[in-house]
Amino acid sequence: MAEFKVGGIDPRATKFRNVPIAVTPEGFWCCPSQTVLQKTVKNQNQQPKPKAGASPPASKASSVQRAPTISSERRTHSTPTRSRANISEEQKCLSADNATSNPPKVVSERPQKQHKISVGFGQIEISDLRVVLYGKDGVAVKMSVHKNILAENSTFFADKLSRQSPVSSIEVPDCEDVEIYVETVGLMYCDDVKQRLIKQTVPRVLRILKVAELLGFRACVLSCLNYLEAVPWAGEEEENVVSSVRHLQTEDYGVTPILKRVCSDLTSPPNDTFVRIIELVLKSSDDRGRREMKSLVLKLLKENSSCTSSSTDLCVDTLYRYCLNSLESLLTLFKQASDNDFPEQSLDLKEPVFRQITLEADNLLWLTEILADRNAAEEFAVMWSNQRELAGLHSKLPTKSRHLVSCITARLFVAVGKGEMLPSKDTRQLLLDVWLQPLMDDYNWLQHGCRSFDRTLVEEGIGSTILTLPLEDQQTILLSWLGSFLNVGNSCPNLQKAFEVWWRRTFVRPYVEHQGNQSQSGRS
Repeated sequence: MAEFKVGGIDPRATKFRNVPIAVTPEGFWCCPSQTVLQKTVKNQNQQPKPKAGASPPASKASSVQRAPTISSERRTHSTPTRSRANISEEQKCLSADNATSNPPKVVSERPQKQHKISVGFGQIEISDLRVVLYGKDGVAVKMSVHKNILAENSTFFADKLSRQSPVSSIEVPDCEDVEIYVETVGLMYCDDVKQRLIKQTVPRVLRILKVAELLGFRACVLSCLNYLEAVPWAGEEEENVVSSVRHLQTEDYGVTPILKRVCSDLTSPPNDTFVRIIELVLKSSDDRGRREMKSLVLKLLKENSSCTSSSTDLCVDTLYRYCLNSLESLLTLFKQASDNDFPEQSLDLKEPVFRQITLEADNLLWLTEILADRNAAEEFAVMWSNQRELAGLHSKLPTKSRHLVSCITARLFVAVGKGEMLPSKDTRQLLLDVWLQPLMDDYNWLQHGCRSFDRTLVEEGIGSTILTLPLEDQQTILLSWLGSFLNVGNSCPNLQKAFEVWWRRTFVRPYVEHQGNQSQSGRS
């Protein structure tokens, strides 16, 4: 906000236009928006002059009231009233003449066409100070105020008034927010500022807070902070609130309760809280709640990976402990379900086993997602590639119960293809030897029965993993895949892109290199 200019108002300045002023039921003044202001001035210029003897039509606007007239009864009071804001007499008795003809000159080379408002607070007839605000787009507001009120509530006004005496007027050029400036000055006349802020929006209170801070209006600043501490805010509003009050920490305003809503006093990362969340989700007994919270936690971790990596990396050991527990449970359940006597048991006995297999596999898949997203899944890839016994039992279970196990394998292939982990050659080789065939056996089910399965991504991951092996190993795996693909078609992964790369490496590159060597020998 620009510096104040202290001095008299040029009597040659244009007259203040008569515009409607919004008045709350309690009589509190609210500055109209610039759009309403310009529309009102335009309508006034277009209205024909009423005929003699004809009474003006009644206004149909219910939310906007005309500025109240200062009656003779109000003039009998000798002291200013701090709880109401009245409109200046000058606003009501303004000239309706066309201002475009012979416009008077304005001081300081301001634009000639200006929209001016006059407003007063308290007992206007005994006001001893005028403050003129010059805002954007030619808007100017002249306030009739009282020195003692402003000096008592605003350190900024008190300083300006003490520098020169007597002071009859103060000009504020380039006022950024005229509407809020006037409202903040009006709040100096209120006994209970906090009550005036009730039902205001958070963005508006932040604007009031900014002006109150500039004016040194401490009571208003404290009331705004009390409001912000009590009302809910989140998202974009949260960022605006935090940025608006954080710099007030150096002052004695008490902003800590507000900032505690978004930050903790704990100096160490909340690892225990993160582990507790993981534990609660894994042990959930409600399918829908567990599924939704897994999705939410994964989304939050991915959205804020750069912010949360430092804290979650410290929990990798905990995640691996849960992985081991799920692997052990999964192997035990697979053994139970593949037992020769298991098919003869009743459905009431088999159903809980299959349900527990699905739960453990889903938990393990979720943990794999977290580890891969944190670039910490290499050790799990080693663990998974060594599960030969589990892979051997895989074909003995119904596809409906075992398919999530293949989703874990697919996720590891995707992690290799996307560079989310860098396992050794032996681990990649073992992962393909042990788990590629079970994945191919379940592929048709995964395509049609698993909504989260991304076929393109998985096939790119499998192909990329194969192509990282020596050429002889690539040939062995791809020829085995070719036999399956020619028999079942789309019921197994489509690795044609990887096959093309292998083909060129096997048949084209040796010929090209041989030709290049011959041409180089001929030149020499």
